Amino acid sequence: MKFSVATNFDNDLPARIADYGAHELFGKLPKDAAGGGRASYMLAPVSAMRLREHVRAVHRAGMTFNYLINFACMGNREFTRAGQKSLRRLLDWLSEIEVDSVTVSVPYMLELVKRRYPHFMVKVGVFASVDTPRKAKFFEDLGADCIAIQPLVTVRNFPRLRAIREAVGCELQLIANSTCLLECPMTPYHNVGLSHASQAGSQGFFIDYCLMRCLLKRLDDPAQYIKSPWIRPEDVHYYEAIGYSSLKILERGAPTETLVRRVRAYHDRQFDGNLLDLVQCWGYRDAHGKGEPRRGRFWELREFLRPRSVRPTRLLALKELAKLQGMLYDSGRESIRIDNRELDGFIERFVREDCSLLDCETCRYCDEFAARAVSVDQGFRDRCAALARGILGDLAGGGMWGLEKR
Repeated sequence: MKFSVATNFDNDLPARIADYGAHELFGKLPKDAAGGGRASYMLAPVSAMRLREHVRAVHRAGMTFNYLINFACMGNREFTRAGQKSLRRLLDWLSEIEVDSVTVSVPYMLELVKRRYPHFMVKVGVFASVDTPRKAKFFEDLGADCIAIQPLVTVRNFPRLRAIREAVGCELQLIANSTCLLECPMTPYHNVGLSHASQAGSQGFFIDYCLMRCLLKRLDDPAQYIKSPWIRPEDVHYYEAIGYSSLKILERGAPTETLVRRVRAYHDRQFDGNLLDLVQCWGYRDAHGKGEPRRGRFWELREFLRPRSVRPTRLLALKELAKLQGMLYDSGRESIRIDNRELDGFIERFVREDCSLLDCETCRYCDEFAARAVSVDQGFRDRCAALARGILGDLAGGGMWGLEKR
C-alpha cells in the first residue's frame, strides 16, 4: 500500500514520512483562480514562493507533488475568456515549478489538462463522486490516470468496491480517514460552497452551514462517529485483498506530528489510542511546530471581521464553537474519544455482507460498537450543541444578518 499525504507545507514533513510508504504529498494555495475542496480560512497561509520551495523539498525526499484544482463549481467562469486566461496562468505556473500531477473533479478540467498539459498526471478527486463502475469507466475513458473513490457509500460496500476495481485499469485510491456522515445528503451543496470559498475574487462570505449541521448530528447521535467512512489501519489488508493499493491520508491543516503519526499508523497497520487522532479534521492535540505556517491576529480579523456581510456579534458564537472544537486553533483537548481497540472485528460484518439497504434504526450494529468505543465529555457536548443550534437558528431565522421576521 502506498500513501498520498496531505501537506501542511512544513519542509521537514516529506523526509519524515518517506520511509513509511508515502510517495506523494498534495496541497494547494489557500486561494487561486480555480478554488478547491477547503475554504481558504481553513488552510495554512502559504505564499506562492513557499509552495515553490515546498515542491523542491518534496522532490529532494524522492516523492512527487500533487496540486489540487478540485473545484466542484467555478460559476461557469471556466467558459469565459477571463476564466480561461486565469486557469492557463495557474497551470503554466504549476508547470514552471515542476508540480508532478494535478487533481480535478469536473470532466471538463480533465479534458482541458490532458489536451493542453499532457505532461501532468491527472487524478480525479472525490468531488467527482465516483462511486459506481460506470462513473469510474467514464472518467477513465476521458483520460484519468487515477480516480479517488467517493467513500460515503462505498468504503464498506465491498461488492461495489470489487465491481469498480474490475471495471477499470487505472489506479484507484481510497480515502483512509474521512469523517463525513454516512451517505451525507449535503455533499453536493457542501462541495460547491467550499469551492467558491477558496476562489480568488469570490465576494461571498462562507459560513459552513453543512459543517454545523453535521457537527450537531454527531453530538446528538455518537453512533455517527462509527458510521463515518474511515478505514482503520488494522483493516487495510481487506482492501488490498480486492485490488486497492493506494490510500489518501488527510488533513491539510494538521500539525506535522499528527501527519507523521497518521502515516506511521497506516504503514504499521496498528494503532492504540483515540481513533480521532487519525481521522478527525480538527481538534489536533499536537501543537504546530517551527516551520509550519500559522494564523495570526491579522488573519483572524481579515477572515472574520465582515460587518458588511454579517452581524459581527453573531460571529462570536461561531468563534467560540471553533475554539472549543479546535477547528481553527490548536486544541490539546480530548473531549471526545473513540477507543480503537474496541473496534477490533467491526469491519468483518461488512466484508461478509452489504448493509447499504438496511435500516440503521433496525440494525443498530454501529450503535452497539459506539456504546463501547465512543465517550464524550457531557459538558463539552452540551455547550457545543447549544452553540451549534444557536448558529443554525440564526442562519435559518435571519438573525445572522439582523433580518429576523417581525
